[in-house]
Amino acid sequence: MSESNIYTDQKKEEFEKIINHFKKELASLRTGRAQATLVENIQVEAYGAMTPLMQLASISVPDAQSINIEPWDKNILKDIEKSLNYSNLGFSVVNAGDKLIVKIPPMTEENRKDLLKILNKKVEESKISIRQIRDDIKEDILAAEKNKEITEDDKYKFLTDLDNLVSEYNKKIDELAKDKEQEIMKV
Repeated sequence: MSESNIYTDQKKEEFEKIINHFKKELASLRTGRAQATLVENIQVEAYGAMTPLMQLASISVPDAQSINIEPWDKNILKDIEKSLNYSNLGFSVVNAGDKLIVKIPPMTEENRKDLLKILNKKVEESKISIRQIRDDIKEDILAAEKNKEITEDDKYKFLTDLDNLVSEYNKKIDELAKDKEQEIMKV
């Protein structure tokens, strides 16, 4: 019938969103090196609303063990400090008057193992999301065959395309996770 699989083509954007979300999740995992991504999405109560830190301050990384946070409005420095302390990320926060210096402690073996558990949980969550989309597409294909919109041969072709696509996205997730695992375990 058709060369392109309309069922998977309609959902490719959703698959990509899962991969992009997974990448953001990985960036928030600490690896012993200071990175702006570790703090930029921490929610700060400022001006009566919860706001991501990156919208309230300039974030820079002067060295591998610290992050500088300079709020654009110095009046919210205490609010930012409070949010960082409540974030449970294990950082020590030093108030330098006009900016905050977040010190990243060295990773212990126990920290690394805990991070790997979190990483594996995020991998599984992403793969579950992929499977949910796969199941939706599969239902659409089976319904289309039942309603005589496609032939049985088309159904098998579309299902094979779907399985290949799901395998491709699961492989992307595994590769990203493997890279992050190496980064976490690097001493």
